[in-house]
Amino acid sequence: MTSQRWRLVLGEAAQPSLGSLDATHQGMDDALSWLYDRDPGFAERETANRQGSLGPSNLTIPDWIDKVHRLFPKETIERLEKDAVEKYQIQEVVTHPEVLKRAEPNPTLLQAVLRTKHLMNEEVLALARELVAKVVQQLMEKFAKEIRVSFSGTRDRRRRSLFKSANNLDAKATLRRNLAHYDPIKRQLFIERPIFMARTKRHTDKWQVILLVDESGSMIPSVIHAAVTAACLWGLPSIRTHLVIFDTEVVDLTEDCTDPVEVLMKVQLGGGTDIGKAVRYGAELVENPRKSIVVLITDFCEGASGDVLVQQVKQLVDSGVVVLGLAALDPEGVPAYDRDMAQRLVNVGAHVGAMTPGELANFIASKVAS
Repeated sequence: MTSQRWRLVLGEAAQPSLGSLDATHQGMDDALSWLYDRDPGFAERETANRQGSLGPSNLTIPDWIDKVHRLFPKETIERLEKDAVEKYQIQEVVTHPEVLKRAEPNPTLLQAVLRTKHLMNEEVLALARELVAKVVQQLMEKFAKEIRVSFSGTRDRRRRSLFKSANNLDAKATLRRNLAHYDPIKRQLFIERPIFMARTKRHTDKWQVILLVDESGSMIPSVIHAAVTAACLWGLPSIRTHLVIFDTEVVDLTEDCTDPVEVLMKVQLGGGTDIGKAVRYGAELVENPRKSIVVLITDFCEGASGDVLVQQVKQLVDSGVVVLGLAALDPEGVPAYDRDMAQRLVNVGAHVGAMTPGELANFIASKVAS
């Protein structure tokens, strides 16, 4: 590591030993200082003789975003923007037009847009929608593939396939077939001919999948993933999808299922929570209980009567509906949720867990095919 980079890592206190920064590294230092010197621990150690003509106090939000995008790699840009929004609550990163034009589309900024879109004028809102569309497209490409695999049929070891897919690889048969190519000196097995399994298509009747999504502030990642998952499920021939969001009111967004961007731009985060009311609405949508799955995506923090919620879920389960309660759809972690309420729902027959969109698709596919 060069002395310039060590100087960046160690900070201004190392300048007497390592020397001054060149123009490029000084710009990087200014951008980092503008953001991270907000931390009280750094502020206490800040020296009085700060050097540099473009010090942090002179940077505006557009200046900062410009420096970040010019001087840092993509991975670092995403981390800096994430810290700006999440750690230091610099909401101007997603409400300033010049910044939005330059921002790197990623899930963190998407969540920030959803939290602050009510503060935006028409110009900024149009730019924000473009950012939302780019992130949604990324998620759609990722989740659509996972969901298609879940509904493509079960693997059949007795039949071979010429379609080369990692999901269909028969690892045991491949190892047996290629043992002759083992090199004992290098201790390596060379795979000359991988073997893939065919899939048996699922023949199913039409099922209803009813997604009930809590739009309270803590559930933002789940709202995003639910909107994208609903769009991916919509085109499957064996599934009829409904998408419903709720707080103390219930809004049916099924007509917008094919446009997750529109769904997300309609979400109004915050407010109270009446989960029982949403479950009651979901029950009204059910046509054939034994061919229906109600997915309740919430933190289980009921603002209305917990007894009513439990009774509503019990009635659904008793009628033959599969009820799945999801505490989160965020692949990066599970948020805090009311475990006591979740356990009460389990006690009356609901399934409760935390799943990524791919895992949710696998769960639905397993029920549809059973």
